[in-house]
Amino acid sequence: MFGTALSQLRYSTAVLLGRRIRPRDLDRIARDLVATLAEFGEPGEDSALLPGQAAQVDPQVRATMTGRSLRATARAAVRHTPYYARVFAELGLDPGTLDAGSWSRVPVTAKKALRDRPADFVSAAARPALMALTTGTSGTPTTVWYARDELETTVALSTISAALGLGLRPRHTMAYAGCSRATLPLLNAEESATRVGAAFVQFGTVEPAIVLARLAAPLGLPGKEPRITHLTTSASYLSALVQEAERTGRGPADFGLESVGVGGEVLSDPLRARAEAVLGAPVATSYLMTETLPSGGTPCAAGHLHHTTEFGHLEVLDPLTWEPTAPGAVGTIVHTPYVPYRTCTLLLRYATGDLVRVPAAPPDCELAHLPATSAVLGRWSGPLSAALPTRALLDLIEAEPEVPLPARYAVTERPDGTALLHLLVRALPARALLARLEERAGAARLPLAGITLYDDRAALPQAAPVRADLREHTFETLPEPPEPAASATAEPARAATA
Repeated sequence: MFGTALSQLRYSTAVLLGRRIRPRDLDRIARDLVATLAEFGEPGEDSALLPGQAAQVDPQVRATMTGRSLRATARAAVRHTPYYARVFAELGLDPGTLDAGSWSRVPVTAKKALRDRPADFVSAAARPALMALTTGTSGTPTTVWYARDELETTVALSTISAALGLGLRPRHTMAYAGCSRATLPLLNAEESATRVGAAFVQFGTVEPAIVLARLAAPLGLPGKEPRITHLTTSASYLSALVQEAERTGRGPADFGLESVGVGGEVLSDPLRARAEAVLGAPVATSYLMTETLPSGGTPCAAGHLHHTTEFGHLEVLDPLTWEPTAPGAVGTIVHTPYVPYRTCTLLLRYATGDLVRVPAAPPDCELAHLPATSAVLGRWSGPLSAALPTRALLDLIEAEPEVPLPARYAVTERPDGTALLHLLVRALPARALLARLEERAGAARLPLAGITLYDDRAALPQAAPVRADLREHTFETLPEPPEPAASATAEPARAATA
């Protein structure tokens, strides 16, 4: 216990002073937490260890810490990365004079800049160890380099989150149904699960029927629940699982799931309800990005997304003017991950492209002391994407059983600025479905001039790709062993290649 107290003290001091975090301090805190839970059981509802139970920070203290963290991060970026050294020199900016009030003087960093020249954002003072790629579903994958100590810090924080947030215990087994190219989420999921003492299974993104069969199959593992208890996946792949489960008549009795975690894509309310109905487990989502880890967002009971202040600085800006988004309006998340949590790829005012709505009034919920936005609405691709975001469309579409999942749709803009929704359905004519969609779109005040249905995917205008499309067919079956070669032909073959 004394060693853990020293680790907590060293960690807190490093955060307050902006100094290098010792990963072994966080690792010790995480491991002792797991041991404490194993010995004393579940924490109470009023435990200060539970997410959202931390005491509020005085606004003046928070402002002081924010300014200190921004200056430390800017200094490191200017001193050690080619990109920010050039930008600050061209503008004559002194990173030592910045605070939250003057932070807008720093130019926003476009995602394209990081994609085009990822090495320009890598600190010369770091030792790059892992090249983490985003899945690249919507375009070129983004490259983010991580140092070894960053990885260890992130894994330790993920372990704490798995134990407290997910309630993961040694009796559990977690399955990861996501693309293997998403290196960092896969690494964090595997390491955090096994450090808690749980088992871990990597499914990949294979045919949904295979995953459902593996979720339903007995494990027969000593000390573990009979079947897989936790599933982590993307929203579109979850929709594919729901589609297959509904088609084959599977239900909660076929599985042993206790929790389903969704990330990387927008999770609609109808899909959440349908998934919980067939899988028999609560479906939760949070906000994390490869580029901005360990910063992220946690949903509250009132439906807000609350963003951490310890790991980075959040801004919600108009994607056209880069001015702060007004209450009640939609903007894009712009984020600055702080040193000392990030030491390799350094980013200042990074435009994530993720659209959120700023609350019209200050929130009154259990996490009201943390900055709040709506849940992620979609990705910015122009003014129409803000007026007609992905979440609004999926809430409309995924409530309809006649729409095959994952939903395939496209939105086109007419010369007069109005939008048309093009949607793939099971069969035509579908007059009752069209009438329901039009009625519900009108009730939701979606700016749609019309809806066109298709039963041929080839005729549908090009739809946006989803993560469920990133299939890994080599994971679906084991290859058959080759037939042994006859001895009469084996010797000549060896002679011919000699």
